[in-house]
Amino acid sequence: MSTVLSRVLTDADQYDRISVSPIAGAPGAEISGVDISRPIEDATFAEIRRAWNENLVIFFGGQSLGDDALVAFGRRFAPLFRHPNLLTEGPYPDIVRIHRMPGDTKIVGEDWHTDTTCMAEPPCGAVLYGVDVPPYGGDTLFANQYLAYETLSEGMKAMLSRMTAVHSDITVAGPQAARNKHRTNKVREDSDWRETVSEHPVVRTHPETGRKALFVNRSYTQRFSGMTTEESAPLLEFLWQHATRPELTCRFRWATGSVSVWDNRCT
Repeated sequence: MSTVLSRVLTDADQYDRISVSPIAGAPGAEISGVDISRPIEDATFAEIRRAWNENLVIFFGGQSLGDDALVAFGRRFAPLFRHPNLLTEGPYPDIVRIHRMPGDTKIVGEDWHTDTTCMAEPPCGAVLYGVDVPPYGGDTLFANQYLAYETLSEGMKAMLSRMTAVHSDITVAGPQAARNKHRTNKVREDSDWRETVSEHPVVRTHPETGRKALFVNRSYTQRFSGMTTEESAPLLEFLWQHATRPELTCRFRWATGSVSVWDNRCT
């Protein structure tokens, strides 16, 4: 048992309009006492956002959301972001519908990642709603990247604070990635697709909390700036494994009507 990463509720953690129950010692909390399918008062949403900032990923159970309600709830957090590679269906281009069908051998998001860090300005978060969920399987794990940074040695922190990294979508989209043959959800593989590349600090300061977080991930980070892929590989592999140590994570078991909202800047 680790005592270093445990969280204890204090008087400052209490809420007046919602109930917040942490589910793990690192990230994650369940929120009850609010129906997010209906318009949410500003004071109530302020508590939801505070819970989000304090817990990094929040979960709601027993919700019934139409597309309009899902879009409206997402917009309370930030302007909506349209995914550059995942193909959408239906009349709402801001909604990506994720399916797994018989015969699929892969699924969207099965690797540890932070969403679309190939972009110059990645989305601040995401809302995922469970529409048709099996009785078991398909759990989602989230890892706390504040703690990933804080549990590094002082020497490693000092070195990483001066570094940036190159992020690209070359392994997750485009014809060379060959993702579409394995799964129902499709990404762009057309001849007009072009790689998107951006550089980000390896240690990022969260704009709302002011806390530092490790900001590299296995799906998008290709190498450190000014270094080759081969030179970068040993340190990146160490950081990827360190960032997802079990004591830094929480595991969420889905049910139909479950909703998760994660902070893409620190998970």
